[in-house]
Amino acid sequence: MKVINIHQRVISSPPERVVPLLRTLASDEDLVWPVEQWPRMRLNEGLKLGSRGGHGPIRYHIEELIPDQSIQFRFEQPKGFDGYHRLSIDKDHQQQTRLHHVIDMKTNGLGTIAWLLGIRWLHDALIEDAFDKIENQLCGTQKRTEWNWWVRTLRRVLK
Repeated sequence: MKVINIHQRVISSPPERVVPLLRTLASDEDLVWPVEQWPRMRLNEGLKLGSRGGHGPIRYHIEELIPDQSIQFRFEQPKGFDGYHRLSIDKDHQQQTRLHHVIDMKTNGLGTIAWLLGIRWLHDALIEDAFDKIENQLCGTQKRTEWNWWVRTLRRVLK
């Protein structure tokens, strides 16, 4: 099954303020990943090309890195995921920054079932939580995207 999953958010803060937060991704001082609610993202060599790691049962390596602009991860696990996910920022605006997260992959077998029944829903909630975390730090807001009933159910069952 072909999967294209896109999340974007415009943050009312210039790129010069967003980029330093993105540089902390997968570090002990991570200011992006919502570690308060989700398994921590870990990378064996930090934000470097070829670095391997993941979060929860999802494994990947960095296959493309454009400093202060984008990072692309190639899926290694779960089986049945063939593709990548990418986090990037749009620096075209002086007072705003557009965050983009894209999954582009093909799934097969159990990977398709896992995506449709669970991973997609959990992934969507996680990315919105990460975008909330960034926005709240930079804009002084207290945004919290509400999880739908299926995400709440999956999290209870998987605890």
